[in-house]
Amino acid sequence: MGRPRLAGLHGVCTSYEPAPGRIEHVGDDTVVAVLAALGVDASTPHAVRAALEAYDHGAGRALLPPTVAVRPGRPPDLARLPEGTALRVETETGEVLDWGPDPGGRAEYAYEPPAQDPDRDGARSPRRAPVRTPDRVPGDTVGRLPLGIHTLRAHTPDGRSARAHLIVAPDRMPTPPGRAHGFMVQLYSLLSGRSWGMGDLGDLADLAAWSGRTLGTGFVQINPLHAAVPGAPTDPSPYRPSSRRFPDPVHLRIEDIPEFGCLEGDARRRVDALLVRARALRDAVLREGALIDRDAVWELKKEALELLWKVPLSPGRRAAYCDFLAEQGTSLEDHATWCALAERYGSDWRGWPAGLDDPRSARTARMRGSLLDRIDFHSRLAWFTDQQLAAAQRAAEEAGMGIGLVHDLAVGVHPSGSDTWAQQDAFAAGMSVGAPPDAFNSRGQDWGLPPWRPDALAAQGYAPYRGLLRGMLRHAGALRIDHVMGLFRLWWVPEGRPPTEGAYVRYDAEAMLSVLALEAHRAGAAVIGEDLGTVEPVVRTELAGRGVLGTSVLWFERDYTKEPARPLPPEGWRADCLATVTTHDLPSTAARLTGGHAALRHGLGLLDRPLHEEQAAEAVEVGEWLETLHRLGLLPEGRGNEEAAVKALHRYLLRTPARMVGVWLPDAVGDRRPQNLPGTWDEYPNWRLPITDSAGRPLSLEEIAASPRLHALMSELRTVRR
Repeated sequence: MGRPRLAGLHGVCTSYEPAPGRIEHVGDDTVVAVLAALGVDASTPHAVRAALEAYDHGAGRALLPPTVAVRPGRPPDLARLPEGTALRVETETGEVLDWGPDPGGRAEYAYEPPAQDPDRDGARSPRRAPVRTPDRVPGDTVGRLPLGIHTLRAHTPDGRSARAHLIVAPDRMPTPPGRAHGFMVQLYSLLSGRSWGMGDLGDLADLAAWSGRTLGTGFVQINPLHAAVPGAPTDPSPYRPSSRRFPDPVHLRIEDIPEFGCLEGDARRRVDALLVRARALRDAVLREGALIDRDAVWELKKEALELLWKVPLSPGRRAAYCDFLAEQGTSLEDHATWCALAERYGSDWRGWPAGLDDPRSARTARMRGSLLDRIDFHSRLAWFTDQQLAAAQRAAEEAGMGIGLVHDLAVGVHPSGSDTWAQQDAFAAGMSVGAPPDAFNSRGQDWGLPPWRPDALAAQGYAPYRGLLRGMLRHAGALRIDHVMGLFRLWWVPEGRPPTEGAYVRYDAEAMLSVLALEAHRAGAAVIGEDLGTVEPVVRTELAGRGVLGTSVLWFERDYTKEPARPLPPEGWRADCLATVTTHDLPSTAARLTGGHAALRHGLGLLDRPLHEEQAAEAVEVGEWLETLHRLGLLPEGRGNEEAAVKALHRYLLRTPARMVGVWLPDAVGDRRPQNLPGTWDEYPNWRLPITDSAGRPLSLEEIAASPRLHALMSELRTVRR
């Protein structure tokens, strides 16, 4: 009984449920390995007893947990404090407030207005629709607690004292202003006539400005723009980044950097030559059927950025850059230092010379001094990228979008990247995030991403998580969180073991959601959770209660109370969701309707049954949906017309109460290929495909904007009013 109790005290689950009613127990070796990653020795009975005794006399007797989360109607659990304990709050702005002597009392909350940005005329105006602020909660309190991350101090009548981080958060995330429709797109796949071989932030701003003004769209959802791990070749997946805290400068529009116009002489001639090579890269993708080559694009852009970095900044630009450096602080300095060291020693910091694997070592400090120019170069690129992200969001807002950019937060980071180097104490060494075996994948999944340690997050007041969210929400109208269930628990797989030999580790969901609500409130941004797949019912209930929108994909929305399950009637869909027909990890709608996706997977050896059986099963599913569309009068054109069926499926989405309706941009022009085919690596060009029409011809942004097929589809969605 000792080891299960020890595991439970540290949030390690010793069993899981791969299917309703079926319980699988986690092996002892896995439990021991996971506890070891949390700094707990459970390898022997003696070690277990010692660890339990240490807990019972340490954390188990602490007056306060490391972090306390508070919100309206949900007072913190401070049961360990004896009666008469005095509580004092030191706010993040330096105020000192008494919180009353009653540890069971409820906090009151001070009003905090929504985030403000200067508009074009210099006046102060709300960024978006007013954000709901916390309700006042009555209680026997002396002070009023403002929203924020504060310090809580407790002093007991018998002279003991304790300190904790205090999160004071709104009860819910901000709500999107009205109902909206918009595009979902992988930015790299969206090339314009000005791109350097892949879509960039200039293209994003142009897409937002055009679609907002012409089509009445309310948002554009994009893939994660996180900084990638450099290499040869670079991993093209946007979901396996080096850093989630900073975007990748490969997305920069070089010509939009103000210093570009100041290039003269040899620098001008060199950059003109780069423009010629960039045009060749773009034409190869759009006219010759080449794949997007991120490394080739970055080679050209980096050379251009080296030239731009040498151009002196004007006084105003220099002041703005200094402000950015001061605002970003140590986080940016660490990231830029990692980039500079990676140029010299390679991208895996675990193989760097002794001492450099520690960002706080004396050797690293000396290297920072000798690499000042390269650190400044990478810091400047972060600033350039931040400015262009701000310009893209500004373009969306000026086009009338109520939401604007929807950024995507990947579930984790690469084990040898910038974030793990700078925040080593926050990550669980020797562990990888994945998914357990289930009805759809008997082998489980290992994503190769180290998880955050829940104990380390709590000890730091969730500072790494807060900084990440603040950066992601900096220029966003909404944030999509990949695998949002990870705020509650993650499947940890010990290094060297198959994903079947993992275990769930629980996080403090109340604290994780409170930090998210606080940062989203301050940014005035909505939150969308990717909650597809196997999800504990309590998770969806809690997310909905906190105002996190879900993700509802048409093909998965079925009425499972019937046998066999039938398409879920539109009135049965949840309102608080982003409703879509497909996603980047699923077949395009045209491929699903025509059976082309089954043939693609068959050709790659991914099917578990003969092709004719797979096609027959898919035909039955598609047939059910077509029959539903016909019965509801949503397919007046009749069957047999693929383009009409795509429109009818989106008409169906409009019948649901969903707050947000997303259109996969490749669907709007008839693209047949998925951007990512799960289960493949080199077998399929994941994350390297441009958007094409129904004949497989790559389309530029200009051609997409002129597509009759796109305009015919989007005319159906103009009925969604912002």
